[in-house]
Amino acid sequence: MKIDIKSFRVREETNVNLKKWPTRTKPLYKSKEHYAAALAKHVAQLSERQTLLYANNRYSLLLIFQAMDAAGKDGTIKHVMSGVNPQGCQVFSFKHPSALELDHDFLWRTTRCLPERGNIGIFNRSYYEEVLVARVHPEIIAAQKLPDVKPSAKFWRDRFTSINDTEKHLYRNGTRIIKFFLHLSKEEQRQRFLARIDNADKNWKFSQSDIAERAFWKEYMVAYEECLSATSSRRAPWYIVPADDKENARLIVSQIVVDTLDELKLSYPKPAPDHKKQLLAIRKLLEK
Repeated sequence: MKIDIKSFRVREETNVNLKKWPTRTKPLYKSKEHYAAALAKHVAQLSERQTLLYANNRYSLLLIFQAMDAAGKDGTIKHVMSGVNPQGCQVFSFKHPSALELDHDFLWRTTRCLPERGNIGIFNRSYYEEVLVARVHPEIIAAQKLPDVKPSAKFWRDRFTSINDTEKHLYRNGTRIIKFFLHLSKEEQRQRFLARIDNADKNWKFSQSDIAERAFWKEYMVAYEECLSATSSRRAPWYIVPADDKENARLIVSQIVVDTLDELKLSYPKPAPDHKKQLLAIRKLLEK
């Protein structure tokens, strides 16, 4: 059964209220075996389309993942991209900016990591941190040494404009962008945090900062709502993916990626007449 991805897409100029977007939907699989088979099918389709993307060498694909802690970004990337050729795919995680990065504009560090034509780039967190974490913790803006700037409504609108303009530029130059917000409930996050504490093998995943950020849940939801409303476009859409069920989330994300690549109508490049002649000549030599 093909997943209808339209219901997860944030329409342009939509005022997002995350309370109206579910964190859990009806399972898209009937059993663990059914889930594994469905994901394997998506992974195989993605692998085929990545080969086409690489051979066609006209477009690149940028996948952006944003979410609250424990929403499953790492696991989604790991499982959905498991069949992708590493030669044509790179993953970047963006955490606290370095001193060098703070001395540049807020888009600089991610711009350096954009995918080449024919490649897939994955941002595990991204430049959107600059309108999410930085909004919840305005002291981050103070560390950026901006001239005569104080965080205000206009300041954040200007940042949204900078992001939208950048994504329009990338689209015009062949980069297709898909943005995923893995929508996790606060209760599910609590359960996952407890699991990380109770399982010794997962203790490394948990830190004091995780629980500290949980205290700002409401502030993050407001920041996400304004971000999703201001930056989802036809060229670079946001998808709000229910993330309380990890398996469901992976199936939804993988279907969206496959469908987006299908929209490009990729094909293998046809050899030029001279190249075709060369190939035929070489073939004759090899037949001897």
